[in-house]
Amino acid sequence: MKAVVWQSVGKIELNQVPDPAIQDPQDAVVRITTSAICGTDLHFVRGTMPGMRPGTVLGHEAVGVVEEVGPQVRNFRPGDRVMVCSTIACGTCSYCRAGYFAQCDVANPNGPAAGTSFFGGPESTGPFDGLQAEYARIPYAHTGLVPIPPGVSDEAAILVSDIFPTGWFGARLAQVGPGDVVVVLGAGPVGQLAALSARMQGAGRVLIVDGDADRLRNAHGQNAETVDFTAEDPVEAVKDLTGGIGADRVVDAVGVDARNTEGDAPAQALNWAVEMVAKAGSIGVIGVYPPGATTFPIGAAMNKNLTIQAGNCNHRRYAPKLLSKIASGAADPTTVLTRHEDLPSAVSAYEAFDRHDPGWTKVSLEAA
Repeated sequence: MKAVVWQSVGKIELNQVPDPAIQDPQDAVVRITTSAICGTDLHFVRGTMPGMRPGTVLGHEAVGVVEEVGPQVRNFRPGDRVMVCSTIACGTCSYCRAGYFAQCDVANPNGPAAGTSFFGGPESTGPFDGLQAEYARIPYAHTGLVPIPPGVSDEAAILVSDIFPTGWFGARLAQVGPGDVVVVLGAGPVGQLAALSARMQGAGRVLIVDGDADRLRNAHGQNAETVDFTAEDPVEAVKDLTGGIGADRVVDAVGVDARNTEGDAPAQALNWAVEMVAKAGSIGVIGVYPPGATTFPIGAAMNKNLTIQAGNCNHRRYAPKLLSKIASGAADPTTVLTRHEDLPSAVSAYEAFDRHDPGWTKVSLEAA
C-alpha cells in the first residue's frame, strides 16, 4: 500500500509499504477513506519534536471502513464506517475508565510513565504507524474506533478524529463558562475549533490572536473578534477590549511554534496568556510542547492567582458527543477544512501547509 513515511528531519516520502495485518485479538484493520495533515505532524518534519524513527508512517487523523477485526473486537464488523481517535487507549485501565484516555496505563509499550500514545509519533509514543496511508492497523479497536452517525460526511468526521475534540478540551481546561470573555491564542484549525467550542460552552465573547492574515479572515467564520499581533500588541489589545481587566479565560492553541525573541522556551504564547488573563482567571494549554520545555512564568502566574491546566486531549471521551452534535446540526466544524488533496499529493501538500500558503488552514488527504 502507499503511505506517507518519515525518513529524517525535513524529509518525508510517499512510499510503498507492507499492508497492515491483525497482530492482536483487539486489533482492527481499517481502509482509510480520508486522513488529514496536522500541525503536530509538522513538528516531526521540522524536528521540533525529536525521537522519530525512520520509516514511521505519519498521521493521526482518519476516517474509513472496517476491513477486518480481531476475535476480541465485538462492537465492529467489516463494512462499518468509523472514525479513528488519534490517541490510543486500552479502554479498561483505571485512567481510561475515568476518562483520561490520553494517560492510558497500557497502550504505550514504553510503560505507564511514558505518556500519551498516538498514531504516527516518535518512539516515546510507541511508536505506532500512522494513518496517512491506504490502510491502518488500529490497536484496541473497541475503544479507538467510533461509529460515524448516518448523515455525517467524511469531511466533518475527520475533524473529530483530533482537532475538534482538542479544541473542546482546551475550552474545558480553561474552564469556560456562561458569559466569559475568552481569548484563543492561535487561529490555526485547532484554535478556530477552540473558539467554536468556547461559544458552544457559553462564552459571551471570543477573541482570536494570530499574525497570519489568511487565518484571521477564516476565524471570522467562528464569529470571533480578531487581534493581529503583527499590527498591535496583543496583550494591550485584549486589555483595551476588556476595560483594562483582561480575559476571563485563555486557551493556548499554539504551543512551541510561538517562540520568544530569544528562540528558547517558554514560547511567547505562554507569556502572553499569563499577561492577558484577568486576575483569578484560568488558562488551558493544548498547544504542543516537547518534554524538554521546562520554563514557565510561574511567578507572574502565582501573583495573579491563576489556574493553569494543560495536556493531551482525551479524544475518546469527547468524540461520540461531538459526532452527535454534528449529526443533529448543533455544530459545523467544516469551516476550518480549506483544502482537499489526494494521498499521492501528500508531500507537496505538506510543503504548502508548512509555508502557511493562503487557503491552507487545514488539509484533508482523500483516498485516490
